[in-house]
Amino acid sequence: MNKFFTQLKTEYSKKESERRQIISASNAVLHDAKRVIFSLHRGDKKKAQASLTDIETRLKKLQSSFGFERLSEEGAYSAGVEEYAEAKLFYLVINKQPLDKFKGVQLSAASYLGGLSDLLGEMARQATNLAAGGKIKEAKQVKALADDIMAELVEFDFTGYLRTKYDQAKGHLRKLEQIAYELSLRK
Repeated sequence: MNKFFTQLKTEYSKKESERRQIISASNAVLHDAKRVIFSLHRGDKKKAQASLTDIETRLKKLQSSFGFERLSEEGAYSAGVEEYAEAKLFYLVINKQPLDKFKGVQLSAASYLGGLSDLLGEMARQATNLAAGGKIKEAKQVKALADDIMAELVEFDFTGYLRTKYDQAKGHLRKLEQIAYELSLRK
């Protein structure tokens, strides 16, 4: 019986040690991804790009050390990579690059979909700032891209957590529609 409990204790201790390491690294990724988004809103693309590169290096190291399956067991990791996805997608939008699967870092479909849903919130903020700055054409371009993204997201049959994210994205699209409406009244 002692051998059995010894094995359980060893396995449990190893998993708990991994868990603490993953949570710590994931929290740093989440925090830094939020900073990328703030940098992009302030127009600091170089800082955002450097931070994204650093995050990607850390995510690759995590995936190499623990494996994608093990990482996916931890909620903190899922939250961190979803925030990274949002930041990276926003970076692509700001730089007028196509939205596509990221190279070098493995993400789940749920991470991409959560990031895309949250992206609409950043786009609503971006359009608001553009409109307030008199950049009407750019604000309308942001709304057009948001329409395209929602046209794709509406094709999914979301449930649970992703349904909540999708509903939030629809709310952000309504904000963009309101901005577009108010801009049309200015003419």
